[in-house]
Amino acid sequence: MRGTILIVEDNQLLRDSLTYNLRKQGYTVLSAASGEEGLEKARREKPELMIIDIGLPGVDGLEVCRMVQAQSKTPVIFLTARGEETDRIVGLEIGADDYVTKPFSMGELLARVRAVLRRTRALAAGLPTAEVIRARDITIDQSTHQVAIGDRQVALPPKGYELLRLLAANAGRVVDRQAILDAVWGEDFFGDPKTLDVHIHWLRQKIEPDPHEPQYILTVRGVGYRFPPQ
Repeated sequence: MRGTILIVEDNQLLRDSLTYNLRKQGYTVLSAASGEEGLEKARREKPELMIIDIGLPGVDGLEVCRMVQAQSKTPVIFLTARGEETDRIVGLEIGADDYVTKPFSMGELLARVRAVLRRTRALAAGLPTAEVIRARDITIDQSTHQVAIGDRQVALPPKGYELLRLLAANAGRVVDRQAILDAVWGEDFFGDPKTLDVHIHWLRQKIEPDPHEPQYILTVRGVGYRFPPQ
């Protein structure tokens, strides 16, 4: 099964081109011309992946992503024509899985779609059998994606959650950088490997008492990261 993809793009020519090419690959494709329409279709149709233009009129793509991620774990690929890196960073921080800068080749976009879907399906299929992971004083409820440190609930974006889940499930073992990138971003990840360091920084800001002296996410220089044993 190829899956259902929702395109939220106000440019009709691009929207139609994306729809045509994705359908040729066997995907079921839905489309929306505005953020409001995209949100309504996302709630009703529950697509497996969303492709969202950041520069939408009215409710922009960043806000659409925020609202979608507040209600589900639907993966998101951003389309952006903007030169500023800020929008891309914000998009990744609020839960987007990838981004493509216009103009782009259709082959590149299709490769990213395949990579994101393969990664999210693999994560869903490969979760540990226990619903709850406990490592030191951190509790990860995999059925609800809720994280608690002691009695304190911590809200994490999707990438932060997957990073913490992976490291906590392997407590006491070093997980090398490539293994983390493959597990969380997928084997076909096209981005800068330093993306991992940025997400580790954000995760530490969320969970560490002192992010400059981490207790949970430990760096093993030249290798990767380690969650300390019980």
